[in-house]
Amino acid sequence: MDAHITGPFDLERQNEYFGGWTQPVGDARTIVMAFPVEGWTHSAAVLLRQSAPDTVTGEVQGPAAAWQQALAVLSLDEDGSGWPQVGERDPVIGALQRRHAYLRPVLFHSPYEAACAFIIAHRLRIEQGRAIRQRMARAFGERFDIGGVTVHAFPSPQRLLGLTEFPGINEEKVRRLHGIAEAALDGRLDRARLRSLPLPEALADVKRLRGVGDFFAVAIVMRGAGLVDALPGDELSRAGIQRWYDLPALPSDAEVARLTEAWRPYRMWGSVLVHASERRARAAA
Repeated sequence: MDAHITGPFDLERQNEYFGGWTQPVGDARTIVMAFPVEGWTHSAAVLLRQSAPDTVTGEVQGPAAAWQQALAVLSLDEDGSGWPQVGERDPVIGALQRRHAYLRPVLFHSPYEAACAFIIAHRLRIEQGRAIRQRMARAFGERFDIGGVTVHAFPSPQRLLGLTEFPGINEEKVRRLHGIAEAALDGRLDRARLRSLPLPEALADVKRLRGVGDFFAVAIVMRGAGLVDALPGDELSRAGIQRWYDLPALPSDAEVARLTEAWRPYRMWGSVLVHASERRARAAA
């Protein structure tokens, strides 16, 4: 399979900043991901390689629909041809784009996996939550051998419903995960559905999940479903705006709205770029 890339894109830099995907040895421009495919009848593994600046090619083990889902994870299902123009209008964004190879958001494999990840990691370090998810994938997810590597998909909603206990997950988190699995099987967490809803409606619907409040709802919709022109309003992005725009204090909501007007119709992409740049600057300090 192959897909045409609209706008600048660098798979190696995307993986460096966000992904941490399994890679075949010695092949920095190839990644492998595995996940339950929306519809929840099968899981799949997808190998993606950037074979040219404007092309990704790949191999799919599982349903063909997994290819489009993998492209969505990398924000390659969206038209990125206008992304450089944001940098032309806004020199701050332009400088960050050039510094970070026109970084795009990397999403969770699905809103279902996003919701599970946030519930599992609640009150844990990021590394602890990721390790638990990986152990769950090896114990209950489907295994794939592809590109010379072995990968495991996170458990499907059906398998998750059968889980009654797991090391590192307390009883309340198990109940919350069961609620997420049921919502996924009912179609409430499908990426296309959440993208199609007005943002307030999507957030309100996700908050019906047990244990999901305002913060998690925004994360599930923004990083799970993936919206191109929305502002997440997180504190790290706000701090990044203060840093990169050389403001004397954290910007107010009104100031954020004013400064990001030039980012349309890629305000989410701009927010992720600023967020990632701020995180990198703090790590280097």
